[in-house]
Amino acid sequence: MKELGVQMIPAYSPQARGRSERSFGTWQGRLPQELRLAGIDTLEGANAFLCESYMAEFNEKFTVLAKEKGTAFRKTARADLNWIFAVQSERVVAQDNTVRMGERVWQIGKTAFRNTLAGCTVMIHEHLDRAVSIRYGPHVVGRFDGQGQPLSASSARKRVA
Repeated sequence: MKELGVQMIPAYSPQARGRSERSFGTWQGRLPQELRLAGIDTLEGANAFLCESYMAEFNEKFTVLAKEKGTAFRKTARADLNWIFAVQSERVVAQDNTVRMGERVWQIGKTAFRNTLAGCTVMIHEHLDRAVSIRYGPHVVGRFDGQGQPLSASSARKRVA
């Protein structure tokens, strides 16, 4: 959130959380009864019921028009959203120039600026498409697909850019 310039406004009081709490109460109290009345007792049936009839009926009954026109959303000027919307973890490179995270191990190749990154702290980015990128400062020192196989520079640029 910080990287995108979004300020979180936590709601700790019951008054601030009132609308969402009332909504949850409606869903928790009303939906099970609606499913029971419709004779639905399977997950697939419940999902179909929600999509086909209940959501439209619920929205029609409880939707309230906004007091003011416009939107609170704004466009971002950032082009690096794939880097931001990734799980980021710091790791120290081992003496054999590998990085380990759980059961996964990635081999970092030689870079133009250092023969080895052993002992250096790198940032591992696990992207939404399951690809993994390893950064040392501003430098991308490794890119791997979801199975841990190295990506070529051209295909990696397309996936991460």
